[in-house]
Amino acid sequence: MGRLFGTDGVRGVANSELTPELAFNLGKAGAYVLSKEEQRPVVLIGKDTRISGDMLEDALSAGILAMGGNVIKVGVLPTPAVAYLVRYYKATAGVVISASHNTFEYNGIKFFNEEGFKLDDDLEEQIEDLIIRNIDINSHITGDRLGRCLAAEDDALDLYVKFLESTIDIRLDGMKIVLDCANGASYKAAEKVFSNLGAKVIVIANSPDGININAGCGSTHPEKLQARVLAEKADLGLAFDGDADRLIAVDELGRIIDGDKTIVMCAKMLKDRGLLVKDKVTATVMSNLGFHKAVKEMGCNVEVTQVGDRYVLESMLKTGGVIGGEQSGHIIFLNYTTTGDGILSALQLVKAVQASGKKPSVMSDEITIYPQVLKNASIKNENKKKYMEDPEVSAEIARVEELMAGEGRVLIRPSGTEPLVRVMIEGKDIDAITKLAQELALLITKRLG
Repeated sequence: MGRLFGTDGVRGVANSELTPELAFNLGKAGAYVLSKEEQRPVVLIGKDTRISGDMLEDALSAGILAMGGNVIKVGVLPTPAVAYLVRYYKATAGVVISASHNTFEYNGIKFFNEEGFKLDDDLEEQIEDLIIRNIDINSHITGDRLGRCLAAEDDALDLYVKFLESTIDIRLDGMKIVLDCANGASYKAAEKVFSNLGAKVIVIANSPDGININAGCGSTHPEKLQARVLAEKADLGLAFDGDADRLIAVDELGRIIDGDKTIVMCAKMLKDRGLLVKDKVTATVMSNLGFHKAVKEMGCNVEVTQVGDRYVLESMLKTGGVIGGEQSGHIIFLNYTTTGDGILSALQLVKAVQASGKKPSVMSDEITIYPQVLKNASIKNENKKKYMEDPEVSAEIARVEELMAGEGRVLIRPSGTEPLVRVMIEGKDIDAITKLAQELALLITKRLG
């Protein structure tokens, strides 16, 4: 068995790769590793709307109960709701059963610690080690030492909604907003929040049936949202992914506002209010050149991390940054919460729009996003990190970088899961950069494939 945990928990096809047996073992091992000195750990479990969620929730719960841990099931809620509620209930840990933006046949299990942060690599490795080595950790837990399922004291959805409302200090009366809930975990919370704040809300993709999550809707498929914003003459469209930790917005002209643009718009609001600590914004290597230029024009600087929201968070905690995220719409507002939160990000974007006094399209057009082309080079696994050692490849990369001359960039990134190197070129001329990316990917394949 290889490594279980990826960059966002354990994920796979439900009942094939991510089986009830594996979920049971993750529950046991997770409760054991996270319990520390506590006699009886308490683990909060939330899930999205996938058909496999019930099966995995029951298996995971059984594993925790077998370890003598207690379980609080909060039902269908966004991933960031679990991160918040872990702190509210003073639980030992939280678990989310979701495969985020993936299609319904996939599912995933990810853990949060008692502070609402995703687990450190070393804790994940301890959990993995127990499972892979098949260590029996609960053979002596019997009788009254077994765990119980506890009822949540208050309505978890209402608690989360109240928390979200506390992050915005304005009303939204007079605004018309279209929400796309991806038939996922936000289908109750998002409408409730925006309605409570006074907006006129139109909601699409909010009838989950277990198999329609992310199906032609949500942050990865915003086309229906774009059309509906135009049809309704709405002020803004807001799309979430299956577990609602991402946001992709649509302006009143039906055009996409991606994560890069949203971060810049919100960072400007924070700077104007004197809340952008150290004038710092955190982003990954995939963030657009236009994003970097816009942040620089604001008199701020970008802290760059590798791809993955966990690395964005890691950097923010080290540097004291308060806003960071990814093009995909995974944005962390560390003043409010510990993880990406699509609904919270949407509220901050609306706040930024109102503070500016401009239409979303005008704000969006102030940020120039450069075209990006991504091509894959197929190479041997052992060569994935050796491309710069090849003289022909390194010379060609240097030539292309010189050609860009400050108006574009080259990013070569080995795939974490496949025998591929990803070649990304960014620049003003889409035809020119497409040709350059294809040629560079072919050269890398030829030399190292």
